[in-house]
Amino acid sequence: MRLLRLVAIACLTLSTALPAAAFETRAKAAWVYDMTTKTVLMEKEADVPLPPASMSKLMTLNMLFEALDRGIVSMDTEFSVSTKAKSMGGSTMFLNEMDRPTVRELMQGMIINSGNDACVVVAENLSTLEGLGGSEEAFAARMTRRAKELGLTQSNFTNSSGWPDPGQRMSMHDLGVLAAHLIATYPQYYPLFSETTYDYKNRSPANANNRNPLLAIKGYDWHADGMKTGHTQEAGFGLVGSAVMEDRRIVFVLSGMNSERERAQEGEAISNWAFHQFTAKTITTKGTRLAEVPVWLGADATVGLVPGEDVKVLVPTGSQDQIRAEVVYDGPVTLPRDPDTQKVGPIRAGDHLADLVIQVPGLAQPEKVPLLAEHDVAEGGFLVRVRTAAQHLMQRVISSATQAVGS
Repeated sequence: MRLLRLVAIACLTLSTALPAAAFETRAKAAWVYDMTTKTVLMEKEADVPLPPASMSKLMTLNMLFEALDRGIVSMDTEFSVSTKAKSMGGSTMFLNEMDRPTVRELMQGMIINSGNDACVVVAENLSTLEGLGGSEEAFAARMTRRAKELGLTQSNFTNSSGWPDPGQRMSMHDLGVLAAHLIATYPQYYPLFSETTYDYKNRSPANANNRNPLLAIKGYDWHADGMKTGHTQEAGFGLVGSAVMEDRRIVFVLSGMNSERERAQEGEAISNWAFHQFTAKTITTKGTRLAEVPVWLGADATVGLVPGEDVKVLVPTGSQDQIRAEVVYDGPVTLPRDPDTQKVGPIRAGDHLADLVIQVPGLAQPEKVPLLAEHDVAEGGFLVRVRTAAQHLMQRVISSATQAVGS
């Protein structure tokens, strides 16, 4: 049977007055994402692989968080410091070969001090513990493989710190996806990103302050609590930021700015824009039937489609345009077939059968929400098959007759 792509319009509209003002960022590349509604608010050269500078330390931190979760290390595990790690330039914790920093101290050193030496220590020690030979290069190769598994398609790593290298590249989209992953997957470690000072053994008071300029901002109805800055001559000034207001969280990535001041201004302006130019609206609730679709050879002729959770969208503040929502599916819906036995089984309540595609004026991408089967549908019996065959035959006869008349 040939499947037809059908589109049904769901009656879901919201009226409002003026479209949200677009944000014109000075960053050369940017990506802004609302985690609460899973909405991309802005993209600018977001999929172009660029030098990430120290923002790529987020991937090294991800590898360390994963090692903690697997029990390979604990927060109190002590790591050794190599001569290579000690000799790293740029921002450091000022480690030496006699030190045995703990995992917690190294995490603080990477996040707050942006310690290049801390990254090399983590890379070399985890490489040894995981049987990769103890080299930073082997660890970086594993970072690249893991990034691909996480869906970071435009990321490649040659080192753990973001030290300038032609092969060290990440897109702003990838950095934003990684940031959202860290926030959602490792909430137990996320508070470290909002710590403002850390000085390992009182060695570097000049490098003790977190470089994230948004952590110091007060007086707004939102507050920032992460995540990482970056700067090299090639990359310019960059920022992976996250901020919250009530039940909303945004993540944004900026790259290629000209100064620390410009980075701070753009981060503050984007946060204000994302929170105040958009309002979260619930357009339908979990379990509400949005459409009914035909089932081929099912005991029931149709099955209802429902969302598995409340559906929230961001509406541009004061927009006169309507939200357009469509139920999109391949139909009629067929009963699932086991690929090994080729036996037909029932549709189960909760099976993903369609998508609710929501077009919101002013947003970078349409939203797509899975729609699920409302109830079980068993395979139809003999009479259902006979009736379906008769209907199919009648449709062919009518189609042939129509074509004959037309000719």
